[in-house]
Amino acid sequence: MNGYTKGQINDENMTELLKAICEKGMSEKETILLTSAMLNSGNKIDLSELGDCLDKHSSGGVSDSTTLIIAPIIASLNLKMVKMSGRSLGFTGGTIDKFETFGANTSISLENAKEIASKVGAVILCQTEDLVPADKRIYALRDKTGLVASLPLIASSIISKKLASGAKIIVLDVKYGEGAFMENLVEAKKLARLMVKILKKHKILSCAVVSDMNQPLGENIGNYMEVKEVINCLKNNNESRLLTLSKTIASLLVAMKEKIDLNLATKKVDFAVKEGLAYNKLKEMVLAESGNLDMFKDEKLSYIPVACETLGYVSNIKTKELGEITHELIRIKGCKGVSILVKVGDKVGLGDEIIRIYAPKKYADMFYKKYLNCITISKTKTNSLPLIYDIIK
Repeated sequence: MNGYTKGQINDENMTELLKAICEKGMSEKETILLTSAMLNSGNKIDLSELGDCLDKHSSGGVSDSTTLIIAPIIASLNLKMVKMSGRSLGFTGGTIDKFETFGANTSISLENAKEIASKVGAVILCQTEDLVPADKRIYALRDKTGLVASLPLIASSIISKKLASGAKIIVLDVKYGEGAFMENLVEAKKLARLMVKILKKHKILSCAVVSDMNQPLGENIGNYMEVKEVINCLKNNNESRLLTLSKTIASLLVAMKEKIDLNLATKKVDFAVKEGLAYNKLKEMVLAESGNLDMFKDEKLSYIPVACETLGYVSNIKTKELGEITHELIRIKGCKGVSILVKVGDKVGLGDEIIRIYAPKKYADMFYKKYLNCITISKTKTNSLPLIYDIIK
């Protein structure tokens, strides 16, 4: 790792090592050593002046805006979160892009971030350049050479960044499904266990949630629409998959931090949302990072409805495809994103509205058929999907 970051080892030689890891795997001990070597390739952040900071990590997915709900919940309970996040990666929206929809400035110094966290409780900022430089170079190389699907490489990449970020209590959200990086449930659980083990070796209190990504997590896709949904969740306490998962992760963090029973932690989190504490804290977070409150205003957005062409049950939602199509749509000026009005297992009738495209008609018409083809309707009844498959401690 040191040789590679200093330029003493070239890309060709590093590719050979990555190939060997992908083909032969690594023992648990080797993966822990690899993570430590990557961690030590750059600077580490010291957040001790703020006490034990909390953090969460999601392995990404379609309509996953949990950070924007969890961070204000944590801050409203007088706990601290310094959340370093990334930008959009492929078909998944990035936390930074979503938070910047408020007009917030996330390119702030660490000192400034600590100051905001001290006053407000939570802060969201871009990852700093000197944090785990080995991972940045190796990730780019893995992407270029197609050497991405390897548990030791995924685990060391994620955990080295988490360890360098300075939090002492971390919940990992490992996604499983068609719209996630891990499309196999057994492998997703294996990755979750491995990452929790590495964190614990580094004396970090941690656990992992294995959650579903066989359909979008939220009802909206596209940064603008997803932020609107976050505001609605916190303002109206509307029960949804997005809010339920967010509250579960927040409750696990609170339980570990305060050393209390999960049921009691859940009650505290429910109170923070129900009483509007988290909603007000989100506003505070936005203003603290020079954003504005325009997104909080009620507005009636025009949309083009996508109607169901048959009757039956929703048997499958092409989650990844939905993400990719919407990623393409929102690049066009004036296009905001989509709402998915059905879930797997829902009964639908002929002509029922199943998707709303928030775009001018001429653009919505271009994408209409593509969206329609993402929802599979079958004659036989389909079971709804679980939200959480496992919690690994």
